[in-house]
Amino acid sequence: MRNAGLGGWPARRALMTPDHPAFVFGERGLTYAGVHERTTRLAARLRLAGVAAGDRVAYLGPNHLAFAETLFAAHVLGAVFVPLNFRLAAPEIAYMLADSGATALVYAPECAAVVRALQDTPATVVALADPAPGEHAYEDWLAGSSGPDGPIDVPVTLDDPALILYTSGTTGRPKGAVLTHGNLVWNSYNMLVGADLRSDEVTLVSAPLFHVAALNQTLLPTFLKGGRSVIMPSWDVDRCYDLIAEHRVTWMFGVTTMFAALARSPRWAGADLSSVRTLMAGGAPVPPALIRTYQERGLVFCQGYGLTETSPGATFLEPSQSLRKAGSAGVPVFFANVRVVRPDLTDTAPGEPGEVLIQGPNVTPGYWNNPAATRAAFVEGGWFRSGDIATRDADGHLHIVDRAKDMFISGGENVYPAEVEGVLAEHPGVAEAAVVGVPDGTWGEVGHAFVIPRAGADLGGEALRGFLLGRLAKYKIPRYFEMVDELPRTGSGKIRKPELRARAAR
Repeated sequence: MRNAGLGGWPARRALMTPDHPAFVFGERGLTYAGVHERTTRLAARLRLAGVAAGDRVAYLGPNHLAFAETLFAAHVLGAVFVPLNFRLAAPEIAYMLADSGATALVYAPECAAVVRALQDTPATVVALADPAPGEHAYEDWLAGSSGPDGPIDVPVTLDDPALILYTSGTTGRPKGAVLTHGNLVWNSYNMLVGADLRSDEVTLVSAPLFHVAALNQTLLPTFLKGGRSVIMPSWDVDRCYDLIAEHRVTWMFGVTTMFAALARSPRWAGADLSSVRTLMAGGAPVPPALIRTYQERGLVFCQGYGLTETSPGATFLEPSQSLRKAGSAGVPVFFANVRVVRPDLTDTAPGEPGEVLIQGPNVTPGYWNNPAATRAAFVEGGWFRSGDIATRDADGHLHIVDRAKDMFISGGENVYPAEVEGVLAEHPGVAEAAVVGVPDGTWGEVGHAFVIPRAGADLGGEALRGFLLGRLAKYKIPRYFEMVDELPRTGSGKIRKPELRARAAR
């Protein structure tokens, strides 16, 4: 087999553990042999449709078996998989499809309205249900294929691109972070080492798979090890409890809001969680009180730190240290290096805040079709600049004290104010706008927009909220809108956002 990347995984796993369950989704299950058979059929269909090595295959929809099948089928052909955030509006999806140059799109019925709103679609469009004229029905498409017309043995190296993951840029335009097959393989190795995953692992995939953490920290390492992934279509507290009990879940990743919701549920006190070996949180620092809530139940609660561009694991708090170092983001993963540096790139002393730099085989080679952003993201020696601020304690454990300059996280989703501000500026009544994140008991943080109206404009929060609906994903739309006469600025004219955050918090 000349495919050294993820496209070879289904065939290799089918040889090793053909009858072992790979995926569970609702009432459906797939063995490793079944995954190999279906992804081979899908790859054959995509090849007949013209998809070749290097082409981009996009997926738009909530978690589903078809997500994993499309990913592996694309990689069988040496194509690049582009998972899209199904919460985005049509203009945002259109930009990503155009920027990536996707030649094929598989989408779920929940996203039909968005797809119908696109002016241009890829050459091949496959619907999981209710296809429009000119589109293909996913299951019918697979059923009509008896397998590949001749063997599919595309040479793929670990240096070849595997994923393009779009992350909102501070300039307002999303950037496509490229992750190679090698990035994904080394990240999976880091997870196997740090979390000590086993071949009998039962992993609950409860976060969206278009996110780097759900895909690369749970599903792919579990597949590599030969465990079982129980895939939730969307987050639901009661369903999570049901699946843990039904499948005896051993490993789960989530963001702070998910773990807080589980702990607030009336089922928390009486739930049987005895099968759970390890819980992992990421996406934002977890309040120590919430960590203690889980530890008091005898559960191992670990945190990690990383970014889309680091596949994502940069640090991990191993289970053996989860009590002693609760609240820490852990130490560098086994196959990566992490530094905390001053502005002159010298290393900080213990306890001294500095920017986090990451180097290793899990780090992106750069951004799709964006050499300027790629150059700006690295310093000498191949160190990736995170833009995040942290301290390191005397034992080498990382403690995140601030995130990228202006970004905030709402319900586990990154929100970049520049993007929101750019869309607000399109409103004819808006002269200028600045958005900051403010604390929220449910979502962690939500947006607070300070808006300077144009002369004579009669603006209100509801009108602006309505304007943003359909132009931005709902989680990006500010909760609060405040009309102001001016914005605080530095001597060079830049908006002083710390002052706005303090003002919004009052």
